[in-house]
Amino acid sequence: MEVRIGISQIVKELELDLGDDVDSQALISQVEEALEKGEGVLWLTDKKGRKVGVPSSKLGYIDLGPQADSKKVGFGGPSPVVKSKK
Repeated sequence: MEVRIGISQIVKELELDLGDDVDSQALISQVEEALEKGEGVLWLTDKKGRKVGVPSSKLGYIDLGPQADSKKVGFGGPSPVVKSKK
């Protein structure tokens, strides 16, 4: 799952690929819990094991996207089949 996090007073957003096995509802619950507390840190671990912490009070928005592999850009799509006429 691809996650983009907007942090208040920072122009660039934080992008993480959490892997295919992440439960989106559990992640939403974790974010809501962090926002309800209003203090502390929201910790996320990407698929490579990197841990990223964002202060709950600085969360601007969180965008949960599809799996990173589901997007195809450029020449990644299947090639058309062309039949020759004889």
